Amino acid sequence: MSITRRRALLGAALSITLLAAGCGGSDEPGAATATAGASEADVKAALEAGGELTVWAWDSTIEPVAAEFMKKYPGVKVKVVNAGTNKDEYLALQNAVQAGSGVPDVVQLEYYALPQFVLSKTAADLTAFGAGSLESAFTPGTWNAVRSGGKGVYGLPIDSGPMALFYNKEVFDKHGIAIPKTWEEYAAAAEKLHQADPKAYITADAGEAGFTTSLIWQAGGKPYTVNGTDVTVNLADAGSQRFTGVWQGMLDKKLLSPVVSWTDEWFKGLSDGTIASLVIGAWMPSNLESGAAAAKGKWRVAPMPQWESGGKAAAENGGSSLAITEAGTKKALAYGFLKYIAVDEGAQSRVDKGAFPATTKELNAAAFKGKEFPYFGGQKVNEVLAESAAQVVPGWNYLPFQVYANSIYGDTVGKAYLGQGNLTDGLKAWQDASVKYGQEQGFTVK
Repeated sequence: MSITRRRALLGAALSITLLAAGCGGSDEPGAATATAGASEADVKAALEAGGELTVWAWDSTIEPVAAEFMKKYPGVKVKVVNAGTNKDEYLALQNAVQAGSGVPDVVQLEYYALPQFVLSKTAADLTAFGAGSLESAFTPGTWNAVRSGGKGVYGLPIDSGPMALFYNKEVFDKHGIAIPKTWEEYAAAAEKLHQADPKAYITADAGEAGFTTSLIWQAGGKPYTVNGTDVTVNLADAGSQRFTGVWQGMLDKKLLSPVVSWTDEWFKGLSDGTIASLVIGAWMPSNLESGAAAAKGKWRVAPMPQWESGGKAAAENGGSSLAITEAGTKKALAYGFLKYIAVDEGAQSRVDKGAFPATTKELNAAAFKGKEFPYFGGQKVNEVLAESAAQVVPGWNYLPFQVYANSIYGDTVGKAYLGQGNLTDGLKAWQDASVKYGQEQGFTVK
């Protein structure tokens, strides 16, 4: 994953009036699909017959693996287009769908954005091609993310972001800080570090929607329940309260660096030790290696802190799928490409090129777990990250308009990071604004 792509967690203010309106006349989101009658035999025949596919993806591993795919299937031509990362691509996709032209055959969609495009029937249901039989190939968290209503399969996972604690061992050792096993210990370490060195912070957090929802997720929260167009938003549930209980204390004591993620200043802090840790997705190692090269050998990885002593819970932070568009006319061929990229030879090839896998085969491979990372002092980092992937708390849902909800995070919860109110009030404002927006778009929201 590129650095440019990575703090896409602000989302995009995409209008989804079209999306909600597109649900009429169907009991299940995306139920009306042109894949009816398709089969695995159709996929094989399509690969043999060949044809052209247009793929929208920002992930840097897709294009070289597409080239390998074309060598195996010389009759197929795959054109990989970077239509922008995250919000830019989503807006371009929505515009193409509304215009009725220029829609790609395959599109990369992050897990939090996928429900929005399922509901609009932009993403096709893949169950007719046998996608449902692939459940055991993927980690539970990523598989759940591409399902809808517990029935359809609307994409295949291509990567994942199980969270872990990335920490600067040199800074921790210098100040006698033990690896925090709970969030209470993490907050205590934050205070100890900042008191010892006022220029140093345990982490940086200027307010990010994806980070907030990931910590609520790990805390067992289920603030979003979704049943088609019936939606409930409850950002005062037990998981949300656990998050605010710890995080507000650190904000009150000014223990969090206000530096914005993915800026030059942020990478400088990660390099010089003034930002001493990150609780972030498993895709982070390559970004540290490239963005904070001066800190080579100083960083390590440990399980993310727990909300309960002795707990073993994790959450996803980031990750994406490849989906087939309903407007595409070559769905069988497109599915052959998806399966190659996500499950077959392409899955290992992408891991070799730096992607963090969503597939259990690659995650559990001895070579993957045994890989030593010089940047992390020779640590076998993937052992920790693979364990995190297996501990992701099940049952999480995103809103079918999460892209929009994330875009207004800064105007609601974000105010608490500026000293304007607290996180509890901010979450309530975020909830109210999300409910209002969903109702305006035709959802039944409470």
